[in-house]
Amino acid sequence: MAEAEASQFVDQFSCSVCLDRLKEPVTIPCGHSYCMNCITVCWDQKEQGPPYRCPQCRESFSQKPLLKKNTLIAEMMETLQKTSLQTAAVDCDVCTTEKNRAVKTCLQCLASFCQTHLQPHYESPAFMKHKLVEASRNIQENICLSHGKLLEIYCQDDRQCICCLCTDNHKGHSVVSVDSEGTSKKEELKEIKEMCHKLIEERERSQRKLSEAVKLLKSSALETMEDVEKIFTELICSLEKKRSEIKEQIRAQEKTEIDRAEELHKHLDQELTELRKRQAEIEKLLIVDDQNCQSVCVLPTFENVPITQHTHLFFKDVSISIFKEVLEDVCQQQTAKISQEVSKVRVAKTQNDFLQYFCDLHLDPNTAHNVLKLSEDNRKVSFTYKNYQYPDHPERFERYANVMCQEGLCGRCYWEVECSGKQWAVAVCYKGIGRKGKSDDCRLGGNKKSWRFSCYLQNFSFIHDKKQVSIPGVCSSRIGVYLDHSAGTLSFYSVSDKMTLLHRVQTTFTEPLYPAFSAGSISSVRIIEEQNLKI
Repeated sequence: MAEAEASQFVDQFSCSVCLDRLKEPVTIPCGHSYCMNCITVCWDQKEQGPPYRCPQCRESFSQKPLLKKNTLIAEMMETLQKTSLQTAAVDCDVCTTEKNRAVKTCLQCLASFCQTHLQPHYESPAFMKHKLVEASRNIQENICLSHGKLLEIYCQDDRQCICCLCTDNHKGHSVVSVDSEGTSKKEELKEIKEMCHKLIEERERSQRKLSEAVKLLKSSALETMEDVEKIFTELICSLEKKRSEIKEQIRAQEKTEIDRAEELHKHLDQELTELRKRQAEIEKLLIVDDQNCQSVCVLPTFENVPITQHTHLFFKDVSISIFKEVLEDVCQQQTAKISQEVSKVRVAKTQNDFLQYFCDLHLDPNTAHNVLKLSEDNRKVSFTYKNYQYPDHPERFERYANVMCQEGLCGRCYWEVECSGKQWAVAVCYKGIGRKGKSDDCRLGGNKKSWRFSCYLQNFSFIHDKKQVSIPGVCSSRIGVYLDHSAGTLSFYSVSDKMTLLHRVQTTFTEPLYPAFSAGSISSVRIIEEQNLKI
């Protein structure tokens, strides 16, 4: 029977590629396991490129999955190997000529028997109290080396198996039978196995979420690089256009001033011709000694020529170098800012990564339902069965036990709350969410104006526009919320000794968001102050 069970396990833990027992077992995202070498060789074949497929279920992966040794399966394979050795065929100790296979080992006789030689143990009263177990080669391991007696007692204080004669050295110790201890250990192992199973599921969920985050990161990086290429191309085109416009303006101004200078030059030539002519006439009269020189004694009248306005016919006052310096300064500042933002992008974040976006929140008393009590400087809301008869206010929730914060949030914001009880909710909503009546317009998560993470009797879920998503696993009582309004992301985290992503929303926010909370029977939500955020 043990051999059959071992054979069954061998089938379950066989590699579907080499059809042998798993060696260095790895588990890929679809859940199937292979030998590390087998799946590596399979995916490294020339014809096997992206997408990479599972040889069994044919599920495809756009990126080659990261292969890591599955330590749990490796340990199980090691245990299976030991079990196989222990359950290997054992020869009968009584057979003399042809050794038959033993089916049972007697712990009192310290011998193994085939089916024929085992009959006396079933038929003779002398053997009725002998203990028979599955045939084993390691029978000597159950014998006390000091007394040669069967190790049928377990000392819980010293954690060792002893025989009946060893009890003198274990007086006052807590002792039980080996069978009883074995049963207890099996129950303990079952609990550990169940815990291990839950941890595996949790890690697999974390792997899936991490893969999704990496996929989102790559998509976002590609989209941002495309935006960078587009913006810089447009900027270069704009600069090219401005360069052409400035050069054209310089050429036009150059032509205008040259035309004006040539016109003035022509005018000056005319005046010089007139003046030289008059000078020649005067010199002639001076030689002739003509008394009739009155007509040439008066010089012709000329307009004042504005030559001083044209003594600097160049463009040295055009501040091209200053334009360059200003542009480079702006580019330096903006690229430094972009570089800083890029360096903050991380797949997995710690609490300290979020603290820089911390926002101080206060509950708005004008929105609190009448069964909710606000305390601790409007940082804590608790459900009570008392009706507080708050003053009527158009923003007060009339039907649902909700309360909103005073602060409307945009940009990047982070806050944490401590939740107690079995019925509570952490949410964000637009200011225009309904307040009066019992329709879904007033229920957090029941409409397009609100996003809600809630707990009901230790069952966690996310709700938006009446669509509910169950959140598996157990989260801590402290919830962290990170909002990147412009990027359209809203993330809920379980905060303990580490940050565990519970759910992330990717959408487009059109208005400021107001943190909101709900508290049910014997439950409360407290906003954590900044000085208490450090882990």
